[in-house]
Amino acid sequence: MAKPMNYDKWKKIEVSDDEDDVHPNIDTPSLFRWRHQARIERREQRFEEQKEHEKKFKEIMERRKKFDEKYKKLENEKGDLSTLKSEKEALEKEEGQWKEKDADMKKQERLRPLDVDDLTHEGKSKTSINKKVTEERPTNMTEEEQAEYYKKFIEKHKANVKKYGMFRNYDDTQKFLEDHLELVCEETANYLVVWCIDLEMEEKHSLMEHVSHQTMIMQFILELSKTLKIDPRQCVRPFFQRMKTADEQYKQGFVDELNAFRERVQARAKQKVADAVKQYEEEERQKRLGPGGLDPIEVMESLPKELQECFESRDISQLQECLSKLPREEAAQHLDRCIKSGLWVPNAKDAEGDDEEDAKHDDETDETVGSEDKVTQGVEKLQVEK
Repeated sequence: MAKPMNYDKWKKIEVSDDEDDVHPNIDTPSLFRWRHQARIERREQRFEEQKEHEKKFKEIMERRKKFDEKYKKLENEKGDLSTLKSEKEALEKEEGQWKEKDADMKKQERLRPLDVDDLTHEGKSKTSINKKVTEERPTNMTEEEQAEYYKKFIEKHKANVKKYGMFRNYDDTQKFLEDHLELVCEETANYLVVWCIDLEMEEKHSLMEHVSHQTMIMQFILELSKTLKIDPRQCVRPFFQRMKTADEQYKQGFVDELNAFRERVQARAKQKVADAVKQYEEEERQKRLGPGGLDPIEVMESLPKELQECFESRDISQLQECLSKLPREEAAQHLDRCIKSGLWVPNAKDAEGDDEEDAKHDDETDETVGSEDKVTQGVEKLQVEK
């Protein structure tokens, strides 16, 4: 005959949502919540007492270990063991007290009514670790480390980043990102921004607008991960689900951010073009500076009109006549600036030598022909004999 089931352990069960003896004037849900909270607090207090009890046991065991070592050492040295009598009695008394308390706590635990937390427990647990398929982005990098990591990332994934930038619908984009989760990161977004600016500078406006849409998708995914405080790779599917559903407010926010981003790209590209032109002009200016560090174009434009015509016509006699009509200080100032800019080269004949006069004459003839082009470009270089 089978042994009957013992139901004694179910006689004392403490729960908070099955009491029937509640007064009509008492709010039953509130009472249940209070009882439940009180049960939780008692449980936490019980755990804390158990923790302190175990901590006390470890302290006693440590003291017992040290005492036994001291006792054994003294015994080997044939010392007076009576000196350890008081310490031994105190330790044994403390051990006895701990055992009494331990027995009392076990008795109370055995007689304590069961609650829901005692009746439910984990039956089976299994941990499954997927194979790592994506590379982890380092954290707490310095600026130099970030730059180096960005460089290596782009060298490795540039082709896929550009491929992502060319997709045109959400389904293809989502599938590609889910197959290449390593692209869902700040480095991809940064590269796409730079690419948009380069396209705008090259006046490829339509392509820039297309890539900017993919850039904004990446930035929204990254922003969603910051909001939810989870890995960006876990936000790919939630983002596209939002965009595919009728969440009009979210879609409008995406469109507004996209338009604002395109405006910033256009402004940045325009500024970069202006900076490049300015840099080129400065480089050209540095190339044509005269021996005194002055720009011949600026000097030419600052001369009186009569002197400008003399340099353009290369009429030395007319130049001397114009200078003689000017006040001495003003003429000296103009002449000094012409020399420093290279428009006027004094003592050219002495430098070349009398025996090279014929060769110099040919050179000056060729130079005269070439100087017409320089005047046209604003870079005048006139060599004359003083």
